[in-house]
Amino acid sequence: MSIEDVPVFILAGGLGTRFREQTHLLPKPMIEVGGKPILWHIMDTYAGFGFRRFVVCAGYKAEVIKDYFLNYQKIHSDFTVDMRRRTVTFHSNGVEDWSVTVADTGATTMTGYRVHDATDRFLADCDTFALTYGDGLTDANLGAELAFHRAHGKIGTVLGIHPPSRFGELKAKNDAVTTFAEKRPLANSWISGGFFFLDRRFTSYLSSDPDLVLEESPMRSLVADHELMMYRHEGFWACMDTQRDRDQLDALANGPNPPWRPELQIQSDRPLRITVGAR
Repeated sequence: MSIEDVPVFILAGGLGTRFREQTHLLPKPMIEVGGKPILWHIMDTYAGFGFRRFVVCAGYKAEVIKDYFLNYQKIHSDFTVDMRRRTVTFHSNGVEDWSVTVADTGATTMTGYRVHDATDRFLADCDTFALTYGDGLTDANLGAELAFHRAHGKIGTVLGIHPPSRFGELKAKNDAVTTFAEKRPLANSWISGGFFFLDRRFTSYLSSDPDLVLEESPMRSLVADHELMMYRHEGFWACMDTQRDRDQLDALANGPNPPWRPELQIQSDRPLRITVGAR
């Protein structure tokens, strides 16, 4: 299976309760940074390494995500409308060459069920798939992580990142401060950064229980079976949990070199194809 055939499942159905001022109108992955939804930035990051197939596991306000991709070409292209013939001609060739499936996985279901539902309907005959959350960005080499996953032969791989510290660090000697450090990642610890690669064997760890949480029974059982490996990443990683996080990502996105934007490694002239899945 070539990299462009590996489907990327993105969890985008949560309530986003920490963004109530925005999520009463739209789902969290549709909150914009740099003028585009963070969901778009996640997909663009994968696309930079050659991934082209995306399955968005929608739920809360799924209609917003559906409308965005159904109207994507007309929003991002010049076009001519022939009023008499009732035809539309698009002139721009700049639309991304992605295949996007929007799967409604329920408004109140948990992450494990969402993965079960979406993979059951849209994994098809693929042996390997990617999985990540709809609110995290990284500059990790996802192509290299996929190669690492294929090489070790286990069921799963997770991107391991150093947990960001919430506070700065003080060091003192005899009550005299010797170091006043800004917040920095905790270099001796590792946490899950999402950006998983999983074999289809992982689907046997899932169930149709709508309350199934991905990070609980499925992942813990995978660990107990010695089937989860960690791909270590020392570089950029950020999760949009709060408005402050969003503002920081927005500033980076509007800068000259957003850290999660790798150069495209595979060029293609295939058009955007959309499939909207009903629950």
